[in-house]
Amino acid sequence: MEEIKQKSWFGRNWLWVVPVGGCLTLIVLAVLGIGTLFVGVSKMFTSSAPYEYALSEASNNTEVIAALGEPIESDGIISGNISLKNNDGEANFSIPIKGSYGTGSITVIGTKTDGEWHYESLYVTIKGTQESINLLKKELESI
Repeated sequence: MEEIKQKSWFGRNWLWVVPVGGCLTLIVLAVLGIGTLFVGVSKMFTSSAPYEYALSEASNNTEVIAALGEPIESDGIISGNISLKNNDGEANFSIPIKGSYGTGSITVIGTKTDGEWHYESLYVTIKGTQESINLLKKELESI
């Protein structure tokens, strides 16, 4: 009796396994790359001095606490931009925040000169009422 040797599973199916496997690999790599980029950009924002300052000011402001409740914390994706070059930079972004009573957003507009941040605008907008609460020190408002 003559024994017929069959091809392996890969030998029989390589025509569809190679293209499908290659496409799936590219899709997985693209998703991982986009995820890594998103995490990196988010980390850049959340570790920046303007972000930390804005969240600290909002968390310690009695008007914001009265409107949103405690604790005040970040709630979502930051929108806007921040650019840093050596000791100079610019920031113009919005941080969605929430408290136990409601939600809002902190708007941050500032420039960094010689290593020091100067804020042109820093305010919280309450979502339900569209009320704006200025977070800059009162003596800086007239400048």
